[in-house]
Amino acid sequence: MMAEKFTEQDWRRFLISIGEDPDRNGLVETPARVVNAWAHWTSGYKQNPADVMKAFEDGAEHYNELIVVRNIPVYSHCEHHLAPFFGKATIGYLPKGKIVGLSKLTRLVDCFMKRLQVQERLTMQVANALMEMLEPRAAGVVIRCRHLCMESRGIRTAGEETVTSAMLGELQDNLAMRTEFLDLAREDLGRW
Repeated sequence: MMAEKFTEQDWRRFLISIGEDPDRNGLVETPARVVNAWAHWTSGYKQNPADVMKAFEDGAEHYNELIVVRNIPVYSHCEHHLAPFFGKATIGYLPKGKIVGLSKLTRLVDCFMKRLQVQERLTMQVANALMEMLEPRAAGVVIRCRHLCMESRGIRTAGEETVTSAMLGELQDNLAMRTEFLDLAREDLGRW
């Protein structure tokens, strides 16, 4: 069921089911806020990844090094508990005649993170979309996230990070390029 199909009345019933009074002062506007929040958090279902990617051939014809964007914010919801998970993504690619506007890499992550997800699938969706739409020689994605389903329930260990990666194209077999990408993706690189 898509978020916009849930009504304020549904969220009022939810509040009642957990023992709250949806008419008390602090909760009166909550059902409307929740409807709007979930519409935003799941807006990726309405986005076509191809629509956010705009490739340029001008300027890329002689560039043959990795292009990496780090620290892309990730805010998503786990499909198992609807609990948030959050962190950062790094995306890199080795162009083959085409480059993409750098902000488009962030938009690509945004498109897939605004769906119910598991981190592993999110990582592969971003990498596969980049390979399909840009046709680079290589694409790599590293995502580091904290999962509130682990931190706030179950084992309840705060601060653990889950790291997932996808290495496609030449990054699979070229150890030197793979090492370079992972070095560039590391968070502890010195500041300029």
